[in-house]
Amino acid sequence: MIDRRALAGLAVALGAAQASPADAEPGAPPSLTVTRFDEDWSGLADPAARTGRWTEALKYAPLARASNYLTTGLEVRLRTEAFRNNGWGGAEAPDDSYLWVRALPYADLHLGQLRAFVQPIIASAVGVEPAAGPIDRTSVDLLQGFAEVSLPAGETTVVLRAGRQLMPLGSERLVGARYGPNIPLAFDGVRADLHAGSAKLSVFRVEPVRAGADAFDDKAFSAKALWGAYATLPNLDLYYLGFRHRDATFGGRTGDEHRDSFGARSFGHVDDWRWNLEGVMQTGRFDGRKIRAWTVGSEGSRRFPDAPLKPDVTVRFNVVSGETDPTDGKLGTFNALFPKGKYFGELSPIGPYNIVSLNPSVALDLGHDVTLGLSAMAYWRYARADGIYDVPGGLIRGPGGSQARFIGKQAEVVLDWQATPELDLSASISAFDPGAFIRETGPAETIGMVGLETNFRF
Repeated sequence: MIDRRALAGLAVALGAAQASPADAEPGAPPSLTVTRFDEDWSGLADPAARTGRWTEALKYAPLARASNYLTTGLEVRLRTEAFRNNGWGGAEAPDDSYLWVRALPYADLHLGQLRAFVQPIIASAVGVEPAAGPIDRTSVDLLQGFAEVSLPAGETTVVLRAGRQLMPLGSERLVGARYGPNIPLAFDGVRADLHAGSAKLSVFRVEPVRAGADAFDDKAFSAKALWGAYATLPNLDLYYLGFRHRDATFGGRTGDEHRDSFGARSFGHVDDWRWNLEGVMQTGRFDGRKIRAWTVGSEGSRRFPDAPLKPDVTVRFNVVSGETDPTDGKLGTFNALFPKGKYFGELSPIGPYNIVSLNPSVALDLGHDVTLGLSAMAYWRYARADGIYDVPGGLIRGPGGSQARFIGKQAEVVLDWQATPELDLSASISAFDPGAFIRETGPAETIGMVGLETNFRF
């Protein structure tokens, strides 16, 4: 049942958001992103580049010297989710519904080659049962705060950064911003980026930040650490990620985990075709056992701009390894490390571990900046000796005595309206019908979810 407090709060927010930017001056600003620190507004230094939009004075405020300027911005998001039979009816609060509220102001100061970026977060949750967790609320805290220096060297530039930062890499299969839940995932540490033409090499050593319920108590979780190198070339990413987790748990065993991930990603487009192919091999050790795990993900898309509703058709197919033999002294379960939130869709009760998934979808342009997304998902276990996991990697159903591979199927409809360049409104309906594996290992009701969201960002 939907929480009335959540719906009431969302209705008020929707009305306020619709009224505020609707009368703004014409002309679209540069693209707004999730990673606000990647937005470059220095082009507004040229008066000819300005359109007169109300946000431009906030995006580029010149200081005393020509190379010094300040960029400011804000995101306010309200999202309500209402579940029926969450966890296939086996969750502690199977019919939970709640409201997420967050505000993300930021300031980006450029002083020649020096830079300071600060982004606080104010986030709360209403109605989360049985209790709000680290992805739901954090009161007032620092989401991002880092200092940066750029060192030009001929045709290359080295950028050194230290502090707290979001760090999505590539398709966010292994390191994501976790932007779907209420609290994004930040890291504390250092990073160096080498830019040379269209190529970029990043090296880093960071620890994930875990949100606390009180003000200014978010801290790096030192039991986990991530380091590596990520190279981006035209249409190709190559990377190595090292990962350490003290007291990790797999298959009922607990021990120290050290995992090395070696990955490659090919992506690009030709005319109306797009592709995104990625493969990862993992080695290392867990509690004295060798790790041998892998994943292959594929995505192909085709636009039809001249057809009615301009359909954009996408098919995704993923295979993620699991534990095939618990007695062979090896661990075959892939670890997605820090994946993006809402991995397979708005409703994502299972994550990318020991899974084979097929996901066809189509996006339709309804006009007036309204799009309709229709998608279906089907899931199977890769290995019968392993269970299924949630997106963070926690085991939610052990293999039991089931030999069934089919986990279930899902359907989802998402309606999105870009009301203004700053305001986005969306609604989604999702259903997950359990398959044989779910029915043979515990509660097996159909999960239903309704999501409503307003997001105002400039």
